[in-house]
Amino acid sequence: MIPLRDENPVSIVPLVSWGLIAACVGIFVFQVSLGAEGFNRLIFGLGVIPAVLLGHAHLPPELELVPPLVTVFSSMFLHGGWLHLAGNMLYLWIFADNIEDRMGPARFLLFYLACGAGAVFAQALPAPQSIVPMVGASGAISGVLGAYLLLFPRARVLVLVPFGFVLQVIRLPAVWVLGLWFLVQLLSSLAAPAAEGGVAFRAHLGGFIAGLLLTPLFLRRSAR
Repeated sequence: MIPLRDENPVSIVPLVSWGLIAACVGIFVFQVSLGAEGFNRLIFGLGVIPAVLLGHAHLPPELELVPPLVTVFSSMFLHGGWLHLAGNMLYLWIFADNIEDRMGPARFLLFYLACGAGAVFAQALPAPQSIVPMVGASGAISGVLGAYLLLFPRARVLVLVPFGFVLQVIRLPAVWVLGLWFLVQLLSSLAAPAAEGGVAFRAHLGGFIAGLLLTPLFLRRSAR
């Protein structure tokens, strides 16, 4: 099931949401331009490595581009491939504008970064010795999804659903779309060893829960 768009109008121009998308795309193009060696150097230097972040290991000097705590935020703007980038940006494009509308630009940006930080620690703490770098905006975007579920559970979302060999576009309430997404992340996290590479399902869960908890604190007074 792939979301295509939502039927939920906004009253603002979501400049922060668009800016985040532009930043992620621009930085990924820069990553690719560096070639394979430079691409990997950025992943290790600016991505989150749990063992390094939590003080159990250290990067070699040539890879230590920023202090470990800074990678909590720099990692949110890096991606491991085109599909990784495209999937994240699709969800950000569909769901972020309504959250920015309810929070306002400055609060929304802080909320996004806070959810991303929560996602990082949700992934790192269960595997503090892991040396697998974590990159991507998906943890922060998961927080946006949590906020959307809390604020707009009945909003209609157009999704592409395969029925055998036929693709069908249907409208579903956001609570069904995002509830199913959360269930998939939960089941996948239970099946995935904490220290191995691959999709950071625990980060998705951590970001989503952070979004649910933080949303009331970041809403504008007029939207509460």
